[in-house]
Amino acid sequence: MWTWSVNAPPRTPKRLHLCYSILLVLVSSLAAYSIHLLLKLCDQTGINSYEDLGGKALRKPGKVLVGIAILIQNIGAMSSYLFILKSELPAAINSLLSADSPGNAWYEDGRLLLIIITLCVVLPLSLLPKIGFLGYTSSLAFLFMLYFAVVVVVKKWSIPCPLPHNITSLSGAFKISNSSDSECSPKLFVVSSKSAYAIPTMAFSFLCHTAVLPIYCELDRPTKARMQKVTNIGISLSFLLYFISALFGYLTFYAHVESELLLSYDAYLPRDIMVIAVRLAILLSVLLTVPLIHFPARKAAILMLFGGRAFSWLIHIAATLTILCVVLILAIFVPDIRNVFGVVGSTTSSCLLFVFPGIFYLKISRQPLRSFDSVGAALLVVFGVIMGVISFCVIVITWAKSS
Repeated sequence: MWTWSVNAPPRTPKRLHLCYSILLVLVSSLAAYSIHLLLKLCDQTGINSYEDLGGKALRKPGKVLVGIAILIQNIGAMSSYLFILKSELPAAINSLLSADSPGNAWYEDGRLLLIIITLCVVLPLSLLPKIGFLGYTSSLAFLFMLYFAVVVVVKKWSIPCPLPHNITSLSGAFKISNSSDSECSPKLFVVSSKSAYAIPTMAFSFLCHTAVLPIYCELDRPTKARMQKVTNIGISLSFLLYFISALFGYLTFYAHVESELLLSYDAYLPRDIMVIAVRLAILLSVLLTVPLIHFPARKAAILMLFGGRAFSWLIHIAATLTILCVVLILAIFVPDIRNVFGVVGSTTSSCLLFVFPGIFYLKISRQPLRSFDSVGAALLVVFGVIMGVISFCVIVITWAKSS
């Protein structure tokens, strides 16, 4: 049993245009190619750890740099997922209850629910010593994501276009006003300051590199060809789910789509059974993914602090509790999830997905510099640096203008 994770909740851009489709293909392809470089290095060196590859390429500074990047990246990912649980879970519970339920109930406090769920579900799963145990929860999470994509496609024909801006009756027919047919025309190319979040969010979504090598170590018969096949299938399935969800989400709401797609359905399909079910499925998917992301974060922290010493339950439990406490605090107090995706995606995600695999291959591999993989590794580094710097600068400038 192997485990897989896609590091992003269901989100869709404000406008799905041709640029988005091209970028999605590009980022997913480069993600698969960078994993190919890492696995090739594992075969050449016998090293099966991302951090140790950094040490092999850049000595102690490289190992520490990779460890810090993995820790920041995965803490950011877990915080984002728990943030979604905090904001979405109370609404999901309310949708299951009758409309005349009393307000201000304990289950409407997202922070309290988040603490309870972390202690009862996330913590026990995170304490498991091996990542292979999480294969079943990962498979279940993927099925929930598949159901999400199916519902987005089905509900495309349940909401009229132009959209009903002013809804007078939630139980009857829609009343359309202040709308025009032009709102139902897809726009192929739209560039704005929000476009700076596109590549960081995609890098965040396809970054499975920190889990691939631990999974590779736990395979019964580990070979590069088998692991590369698993990687390609996983990234391809993730690409299809992202693309289909974004495409049909955009074709349903056009310019009025929310950055968190499920929120777009609330005004037009209140208490719809399929939407309620898919909301719960996504929350479960997000919840079950958090322990999987926690594993490489804890591994990186222990490697940086204690090196390669033998397994200790005391260190294992202490590291698990410390990381979860930090993640919980961030999830409770961070005001906007987009900030997490933007900053983490443009920095650590870009490094782990593009820059580090390319640099490590160029430093460690014995291939000539003019070989296909060496040229590809160099281009991977250049792309990662350029996209990361541009995205980060635009995001910082956008924050400065809005503050």
